[in-house]
Amino acid sequence: MAATALIHLIGPALHRYFLSDAASRAHADDLLQETWLRIHRVRHTYRSGEPVLPWFYAIARHVRIDHFRKLSRTTAREEKLTDASETVAGSSDPAAMEELDALLAPLPA
Repeated sequence: MAATALIHLIGPALHRYFLSDAASRAHADDLLQETWLRIHRVRHTYRSGEPVLPWFYAIARHVRIDHFRKLSRTTAREEKLTDASETVAGSSDPAAMEELDALLAPLPA
């Protein structure tokens, strides 16, 4: 099948492209899989007769950019739990401590 041959031919090069700046091999694998899914979804946009390799890499580049945008939005909203718990634990407000104890009471040890 032509699709299988194409994946075996182009897949390793795209995987190396993602490995160059991915945090791990698993992230590179995920980005490669997302790229193949996106290629399949937008295959109708390929212009017959045009070089296919630049089209693949443009899609891969957009997948990588989308991944880093999503990652930056996610990490920007995260708060360290240690910071929040130290704030409440370091508080001398007995009402805050009672509220914390009440919230923690139903949790298993």
